[in-house]
Amino acid sequence: MATAPSGAGAGGAETACGFVAIVGAPNVGKSTLVNALVGRKVSIVSPRAQTTRTRVRGIFAVGAAQVVLVDTPGVMTPKRMLDRAMLAAAWGSLDDADRVLVVIDAAKGRDGPAERLISRVMARRQPACLAVNKVDIVDKRRLLPLIAQVTARGPAVFERVFLVSARTGDGIEDLRQYLATGMPAGPWLFPEDMSTDTPEALRAAEVTREQVFLQLRDEVPRSTAVVPVAWQRQADGALRIEQTVYVERMSQRPIVIGEDGQRLRQIGERARGELERLFGCRVHLFLTVAVRRQWPDGREAYTWHHLDKP
Repeated sequence: MATAPSGAGAGGAETACGFVAIVGAPNVGKSTLVNALVGRKVSIVSPRAQTTRTRVRGIFAVGAAQVVLVDTPGVMTPKRMLDRAMLAAAWGSLDDADRVLVVIDAAKGRDGPAERLISRVMARRQPACLAVNKVDIVDKRRLLPLIAQVTARGPAVFERVFLVSARTGDGIEDLRQYLATGMPAGPWLFPEDMSTDTPEALRAAEVTREQVFLQLRDEVPRSTAVVPVAWQRQADGALRIEQTVYVERMSQRPIVIGEDGQRLRQIGERARGELERLFGCRVHLFLTVAVRRQWPDGREAYTWHHLDKP
């Protein structure tokens, strides 16, 4: 593995490195934006709101500057302990950030959730910029009025406003360049070929959870979790991975399993294909489904991933 530059970058330029916290309401496309900025998939994506449950870090470099993106759970009104932990993770990521990137949905504009988010970011008085995402699905004639709407409080609200589409890549390179220029001087914190610091076993569990949401959609609650159980690199280079899918109620278990186990097999097959692309090797994936009642109100709901040691 390559080592991280510690003094001078390409062409003798001094290196820079810093953190960018990405915040936004649920389902504005933060995870897709992180993946687009990094250039590869580091955060799972789903049509379901609140897919991201923990702080996922994506890493990219532009010239001598390394940028560490912190993809946070969507900022929402907390209803139970898991929600409160996710909200704390979102706002906690701002404490050590060198820059804040606020993301809003172009189709929704400055709606209630976006307004509350912008107000809270303003109150923190940190360097912040705005990404208006999903511009590919909005009539271009609406974009200028939209910019005027989101900057109505004056130019001091955001340093810059970017119109982007994380799905198509429009505006992404300009945003990458801008974020890199705002990083403080200092050595890189991660090797140059590293795109995320999320442990592999947790990334694998998140890929399976993504497939649960993609295939079952509203049939299971967003609190459904996938927990790594075993992770073994075999002699032939293949990975043997065991995971447990946790649901809250007994009635949800047969929904995930399906008739004769068909749904669980399909989830496993699609997750395995994604994992083989991700890790570049053959993967043997074994899934079980278990019930843990009211687990989103327990401490393990938001701390289990720290125990992951692949």
